[in-house]
Amino acid sequence: MRVIKVGGRAQGDRKLMRLVKEAFIRSSGRICIVHGGGDEVSSLQTQLGGNARFAEGRRITGPDDLRILRMVLSGLVNKRLVNAFLREGIPTIGLSGEDGALIRARRTSDESLGAVGVPEEVNAKLLEMIFSSHYMPVISPVGYDQSNADPGVLNINGDDAAAAIAAGVKAKDLLFVSDVSGVIADDGETFSSLDSGEITRLTKTGTVRGGMAAKLDAAQTALAGGVTTVRICDMEGIMDETRGTKITNSVSETK
Repeated sequence: MRVIKVGGRAQGDRKLMRLVKEAFIRSSGRICIVHGGGDEVSSLQTQLGGNARFAEGRRITGPDDLRILRMVLSGLVNKRLVNAFLREGIPTIGLSGEDGALIRARRTSDESLGAVGVPEEVNAKLLEMIFSSHYMPVISPVGYDQSNADPGVLNINGDDAAAAIAAGVKAKDLLFVSDVSGVIADDGETFSSLDSGEITRLTKTGTVRGGMAAKLDAAQTALAGGVTTVRICDMEGIMDETRGTKITNSVSETK
């Protein structure tokens, strides 16, 4: 089982569909895609007279922002990806974390973030039904908030959603695919691997921050949840296991 989280900027590359199809075939169809789309969310916020705000790589989300997130992530981005994968010949079904309470979440303890959630439970049985029917699920990271009747939905960072799903389905591999080669050192080189101690040091020194820091947090969460291998890589890393930065729980060579 493999979970691939695809960032918004990587989605525009036409190679993505071909590489995912190759991975789908190699994995006997047991692949799950989790997608982002933050740039498009921010763009629509601006068009509607608002502005995108972030804290430590996570989007601050008010009530109006939730409506935009649903429109962009679960509507536009999700269905665009489903359509593209179908045209590539991959049997695909699109979902959000709200559908079937796929991702149950609770509000983060940081109230300044607003309606931002932390995954608590993944409906692995629903995903297994989809895999058993030989479909590839493509998931929008909008979560179901069962503790709040109005509106009952939370914005979940896409990396956090992917980590929770990977742990929930007992995935062997979790890939965070973006438009960079991996975690970049101050000298411009890509780390081949990082352990938890190195991640702490890089975060404290500011070498990694914002979205990349959030990715590293999610990677460590996935490993703690039983995922065997986590990598942060570019698109070519979908099929080339030597690319990118491997995140480990043990001391390892870091460059």
